Amino acid sequence: MLVAGVDEAGRGPLAGPVVAAAAILLPSQIRILHAFGLTDSKKLSPRKRERLFALLCDLGVLWKAQAASPERIDDMNILQASLWCMKRSVRALPVPPDLVVVDGTVRIPGLDLPQRTLPKADERVLAVAAASVVAKVLRDRVLTVLDKVYPGWGFARHKGYPTAEHRRILEEKGLSPVHRRSFSWRMLP
Repeated sequence: MLVAGVDEAGRGPLAGPVVAAAAILLPSQIRILHAFGLTDSKKLSPRKRERLFALLCDLGVLWKAQAASPERIDDMNILQASLWCMKRSVRALPVPPDLVVVDGTVRIPGLDLPQRTLPKADERVLAVAAASVVAKVLRDRVLTVLDKVYPGWGFARHKGYPTAEHRRILEEKGLSPVHRRSFSWRMLP
């Protein structure tokens, strides 16, 4: 049975895209990735995520990813933009999976494949953990590039998340062209 794991990165930030990925692991890949410590990307250091991403590519893991721009996020809302990315990632896989395991509690609408939602799936299903690493690495790379395109907002450091530093910069500079206009950063605690 081919299982595709699906996860996203970037729902909570104030800037940049949201990125979703879908990944299919073969049994031999699962053994190697498990031994290498693959788990939820949030539990891994940036360096470990990059090494795991390189290993996923070296092993020939099937994965696809899709990003939604800040404009799409503002038009659709963050949940719908995330689900849009997830659906496109799964549909882009070179082979259709027999089952799609989605991290969280919301099914991917309009996807004509069997699905199972599973909270904390990125900690429990290695295919979902692989998808979480792909999505996080790709999104972090985009924010590092955006830091060069829009210097002064600190994107390489905070990756668009609403840190104290990011909010201070927003007070001083206002929004960049890649900030999500629908996110009310002034209302954050």
